[in-house]
Amino acid sequence: MTIVKFMLVVILGYLLGSIPFGLIISKARKGIDVTEFGSGKTGATNVLRTAGKRAAVLVALLDIVKGVLAVLIARLIIGPDILVVGNFSLGILIGQVLAALAAMAGHTWSIFLKFKGGRGVATFFGGLAAMYPPAALFGGEVLFLGAGLSRYASLGSIAGAVATYTLLLPLTIINGFPIEYLLYSLIGTIAIIITHRDNIDRLTTGKERKLGEKAKANQPSVSPDEPATHQPPER
Repeated sequence: MTIVKFMLVVILGYLLGSIPFGLIISKARKGIDVTEFGSGKTGATNVLRTAGKRAAVLVALLDIVKGVLAVLIARLIIGPDILVVGNFSLGILIGQVLAALAAMAGHTWSIFLKFKGGRGVATFFGGLAAMYPPAALFGGEVLFLGAGLSRYASLGSIAGAVATYTLLLPLTIINGFPIEYLLYSLIGTIAIIITHRDNIDRLTTGKERKLGEKAKANQPSVSPDEPATHQPPER
């Protein structure tokens, strides 16, 4: 029965993470399909470039909430139950980690968007905030500072995620913090770096878009004999 609970929190976490708030809000506020602009991602950065600051803030908050709720749901469902796997006893902490990572996966590969989505940054910090708020606060500060100084949201996001792992590593080794928190920050940071690999390529070549730049509509593939007809909606 306990293994069913673990499976349930993973499924619920994934479905929760899959809700494409970026697409929903950009359509509701501006009549824009954010997946057809810029990076095609549904996260707050691409929404900022297409639907404006207010929409982007709302999307960021809701994406954070997805991570928070995934962890809270895991706490509620698993409770004090323990899953024994070989010599390991898996309890509520690993359940929270699995739920939060599933929410990140849902956000990045949404079942509602043919397994496309965002990059998982806000949802990562939401899950961490529900598990250990000081680490999320520290990483968030690094994110905003890095993005503000460099004007690159991608660089700030990667720096913020790495900062959480850098903080939790000595706390786990020296102060005996739960290794599950460190595991979450490690896997989450690796995932964020992977989802930003195209940004990293553009950063190294000097082609990365800075904050404040508007996203252009993605042009459909056409043959050389046919003119591209797709135009961005008026706004």
